[in-house]
This record gives sequence, C-alpha cells and structure tokens, in this order.
Amino acid sequence: MRNEVLRMERVTYKEDEVVKLKDFNLQIFQGEVMGFLPVNSHGKTALLKLLERNLPLYDGYIYYGGEKVNTWKENYKAANRISIIQEKSSLAENLNIADNIFVLRPGFRQWMIRTKILNRQMKPFFEDIGMDIPLDKDVEKLSAFERIIVELLRAVIMGYHLIVLDEVGALVSDDELKKLHAIIRHYVKKGFSFLYICSHLEEISSICDRCALFTNGRIQKILEREELFNDPPVTYMTEYNDMVRYHTEKREGQQAAPVVFQWKGYGENAACKFSFDVHKGECLAVQIMDAGGMEELRRILTGDILPESGEILLNGKKTEIPRNGRIAVIQERTTKTMIFPELDYMNNLCICLAEKVPSIWHNKCLRKSIRNEYSPILGRDVFEMPVEELSEKQKYQLVYTRVLLQKPEILLCIQPFRGADLAHRMFIWSMLEKFLDKGISVVILSLNLSDSLAMADRLLILGENGEKREIARENFHKITSPVPWLHMYPSERK
Repeated sequence: MRNEVLRMERVTYKEDEVVKLKDFNLQIFQGEVMGFLPVNSHGKTALLKLLERNLPLYDGYIYYGGEKVNTWKENYKAANRISIIQEKSSLAENLNIADNIFVLRPGFRQWMIRTKILNRQMKPFFEDIGMDIPLDKDVEKLSAFERIIVELLRAVIMGYHLIVLDEVGALVSDDELKKLHAIIRHYVKKGFSFLYICSHLEEISSICDRCALFTNGRIQKILEREELFNDPPVTYMTEYNDMVRYHTEKREGQQAAPVVFQWKGYGENAACKFSFDVHKGECLAVQIMDAGGMEELRRILTGDILPESGEILLNGKKTEIPRNGRIAVIQERTTKTMIFPELDYMNNLCICLAEKVPSIWHNKCLRKSIRNEYSPILGRDVFEMPVEELSEKQKYQLVYTRVLLQKPEILLCIQPFRGADLAHRMFIWSMLEKFLDKGISVVILSLNLSDSLAMADRLLILGENGEKREIARENFHKITSPVPWLHMYPSERK
C-alpha cells in the first residue's frame, strides 16, 4: 500500500469573500512526482499559501504526513513542513550556503558557528547529487540553477518530505533542467515527494508520474502517466493547438527577406561572444544556453548596461537600443515591469510615442484621436481605470498596444511567455502575430524554447562559449528537447 504524503479533501478557501479554491481535491503519495498544470492561474497562489501554512478554510480537510493539519472546523495555525521553491528566493542573500542550510534552520542551538564543521557536514549531500558548488559562496552570487539546488538540499536536510517546484523550468537552461530532473528522480528513490507546477505538458511529461489539470480553483482531471503522452495533447489545449496550427500553415514557405538587424559581439562578458542576424518580418527564436549570458542580454536590452565592445546594426547602420524608437523591447514579466502605476492609462499607452511625436503630451486633439481609434479595441472603460486595477489581460494588451503604436522595425522580447498561464500565453501569442502581420521582425530571447519555437521561422541556439547552431523551420522536427507542438512538424518534407 502506498503511503500518503498529502491529501486535500473537498477544500474550499476564500480570500476577502472571493472563492479561490472550490471543492479542491488532491492526493500525493510518497516517492512520486505529481505534476500540476494550471490552465489558468486563478487559485494557484492561494494553494501555495495553504500548503505553506494552515489558513482558515471555508470547507474541507487537509492531511499531511498522515495527520490532519487543517479543517474548516478549527485552524491549527502551525506551518507545514513543506518547501516551496519558486522564482523569488527564500534564502538570505547576505549569508553563504552553509549558513542558509544549517544556521537558519529551526533547532540550531550553537553559540559559535564553526564553518569548517558545517561545510564538512554538507559536503556529502552535494557529492551525493554530483554537484560542485563552493560551500562558502554567498547566496547573492549563485546562479538561478545553483540557488534552486541549494533550496532543494535545504529541504532534504530539514526533512521536508514534500517539495513544491513552482515554474522552475522557466528559470534555467535546457541542460540545467535535465540535471534538475535527474536530482529530483534521485530523491524520489529516497522517498521524497514533489509537486511540480508547470504550464507545459511536455515538460511535465518528462518528469512527472501523474498530472493534475487545474482551472478556476479546481482540479478538473488527474492524468495518469500513460495519458501524459497522448498525441494530440488533451482537449484543454485544443484552442491553443488550433492557433499554433494556423500560424504554422500561414508561415509555411515564408520567403527569405533582407537582413534588418545585426548583433555583433555587443556585450561585456558572455554577450560579447554572441552574434546573429535578423531578417525583415521574420520571427527568430534565440535560445541562450548560458544563464549568465541571458542575464547580461536582459540588462543590455533594458539599458542597465551600455557595452563598449561590439556593435549592433539596424539596416546596416550602427545604432544603440536605449531611446531608439525603431527598436522595441518587451521585458519578461511584462505586467509587472512595464506598467507605470504613477501614470494614468492614456499616458501609459502613449509613453513610447514621445520620441517620434514630442507633442503627444500637450496635443489634446492627437490624444483624443488615439483614444477614439483604440477604444473599440481596448475597451472604453480602461481609459478611466487606475492601471493597477486592470486585469492581467488588460495589462498585457496595454503594453503590447503601446509598442504597436511605436511602430518599430524590430521587437526584442525577453522570455515573453514566462509566468503566464495558458489563457494569457494565447493572448501574448495573438499580440505577437500582429507585429509579424505588419512586417515587424520579432526576436524571442529565452533560456528554454517553451512556446517560442512554434512561433519561430528560425531557431538560433547560442552556447556558453559563443558556439552557434542554427535550425531552419523545416528541421524543427529533429529537435529532441521536450518542447510543445513538435508533433505538428512533419518528419519528412515533400
């Protein structure tokens, strides 16, 4: 008989009278990886809160480790011994690895911190999983992958038998993800259990034993292992599949166009090894295999770094990215990084027009014209709403429409699908289609391929030491990574 680690039975949970979870049922057994695929994100944050600490329930029961830890009748208040690993680090950045794992754990009673002893105690755990991370390294200097491993080891050492991994695949490269999956399987054999939250069925099927489909605060279906490999994918993705298929057919036979943009060793460290060309009107997916290189590219595109080495060319002429209306950049976590809460909706919408139309701020007729033109698309109510009260979809629409108004020649997107649930990924996809339909080049920069491959006309893989591998669309079917929609690419070309 399999031992049960977690059981949530008929759980209904409310926040400010809003139902976040409704008749929620979930069961996780010892030594398994349970996948969790949120079709939309409503209720996901509430679930993580309930796993971490026992908040008052409206209805239902929660059992952990064979004991009842929460019920609608009474609130147990104690935190659960469950580790949640996500984008935001739970480690103290001003301390090293040993201090985070041993000193900060409950029950540490030593008056003096003996670093050598702590390192000696910790070394076997790193050797056990084949990781070589300097034990005295400060947390703030760890890469995203190293930080995830340290948090995972801390959970293991503290005896947390359920470890939740929330969208960690978006934080690491493909090679690092394979290493992480191997480490997960290593601890599964030792009896640890994992809840693996991910928005991509392909990634879930590569590691999980079962998968829960989650939407609107409920588990809609539990997929067993054999069901994870259905082809085509399960029906919840039908609309997205149709969108991808339509795009694939529309871009089929796309003719080569002149080069509009060139990146020639423009960077300080890793990015100075990168070089690539972008053709007019094409969608280029650029997979960065080096997480450090990805971070440097992000800082260059957002203007935090202005490199002195290398150059970028637009239509054959040397240029720079900051304050360049012909080059647009959409940052990751768009709705959090590109919305200005101190500005109203109209000012947020028009902010990219300032370079091309300096009179935009005081020309009321022009602003009224923009409002009249875009109200049928954006909705009339949004112009009167504080931007922080917009829905997630309305925020995405605001940012992408703002960039469309800019009318750039090329759009550089930094992991545009990161953090978005299925519904919002579909909307992002549809907005990027609008740029391509207008002949604007789109470059999607990411650590892993996720949704970007099916949209791309060409894939460019940039390695750690400047190695470059290009894959044309007709050869996408040869890619071996577990990426979405590979079944849509024919294995043979006629």
